[in-house]
Amino acid sequence: MEVQNMYKCNKEEKSWILYDCTISTYSMILITSIFPLYLRMVLKNNGVSEASTTVYWGYLNSIGRFLIAILAPILGTIADYRGYKIKFFKIFCIIGIVATGLLGIIPDSLYIVIAIIFTISTIGNSGSNVFYDAFLVDVTDKKNMDMISSIGFAAGYIGDIISLALCMVIVLLAQKNIIPIDVATACRICFIITAIWCLLFSIPMIKNVKQVYGIDKENKVVTNSFKRLGKTLSNIRNHKNIFTFLLAYFFYIDGVNTIITMATSFGSDLGISSSSMLLVLLLIMFVAFPSSIIYGKLAEKHGAKIMLYAGIIIYSVICVYAYFIHNITGFMILAVLVGTSQGGVQAISRSYFGKLVPKEKNNEFFGFFNVFGRFAAILGPALVSLVTSLTGKTSNGVFSVLALFILGGLILTKVEDVKIKDEIILKDEAIINN
Repeated sequence: MEVQNMYKCNKEEKSWILYDCTISTYSMILITSIFPLYLRMVLKNNGVSEASTTVYWGYLNSIGRFLIAILAPILGTIADYRGYKIKFFKIFCIIGIVATGLLGIIPDSLYIVIAIIFTISTIGNSGSNVFYDAFLVDVTDKKNMDMISSIGFAAGYIGDIISLALCMVIVLLAQKNIIPIDVATACRICFIITAIWCLLFSIPMIKNVKQVYGIDKENKVVTNSFKRLGKTLSNIRNHKNIFTFLLAYFFYIDGVNTIITMATSFGSDLGISSSSMLLVLLLIMFVAFPSSIIYGKLAEKHGAKIMLYAGIIIYSVICVYAYFIHNITGFMILAVLVGTSQGGVQAISRSYFGKLVPKEKNNEFFGFFNVFGRFAAILGPALVSLVTSLTGKTSNGVFSVLALFILGGLILTKVEDVKIKDEIILKDEAIINN
């Protein structure tokens, strides 16, 4: 598949790709940019101290994601039954959209209610993402999986650029009194826009994507799902290759997430202003859009595993380079490096895992994939904080993340290549069908 032919995707693939705009936009507006600003403003107006707002924000981010991380394998196992996956997807998708929209109409004084609704919206968005990832196996074949996954991330970055630009214009116009609303109202308008945006990009997915692979429905669905999940966990040795990859993924994606999470703090320590940080964020997305597609194309030609190694090496260079940065020019160069591999590593990881897992059990295994991905945001930031506190330099903390990439890369060498695993996957599928 040539890059210029990427628009020849079938209807199911296009619909799946478009939903990435929903996930990315929610994350950009609600997690990264507008809502953190809004929540801090609301809490301070209600007498909460500056330090406490940061603590509350951390808790809110953790609660919903933790619940989904715990429930993901269970929900995924139940969704392996034919017809259940799209039902679960619709439920969580609708929960996320409705809760996001409600954030746009709740009065500022009800800050506890705002926090609860935000948590529910996070559960909805994260929960739909579990099933969305698993649908990759249903919408395309192994040959095109790397490219489709990469185009999905690229579409998400385009969505980020458009939605962030629109919302920032509204907020900035309110800040400068060019439009007759306060900043809090402008933020709430952004949440309504985000809900509408997510609804529009969810419709093709709900309408056109169907579950192809699964197991036949049986009595006592929930009870038998727990039994199958327990059997999978007790027979990890029979899925050694899959769980070896998940262990490698845990470490290197923790490194990726840490670089993304700690970038703002690192930039602030270098004296970079908030407005400049916004430009850096946009720069990363502009670079990440074509880079994600390039990763997919190169994965088709050279293999997904090779491109994972390439991404790990680039991020290792980022960790070393960060040690020598002292000004905004160096930080902009760092941002470009991050943009070249951020989406690519995530996209290829998703598609490579999709090739490894037995198709009839892809929901269950993608549940584990999401568990490892969501918990892979703990070790890295803690490591950066520890090293920074001991040495007094943020650059040393970022440099320490190199250990995660090295460890993840070494474990990845133990994973058998997807081509080698095809016969084993077919064998697994035959066992399930029997």
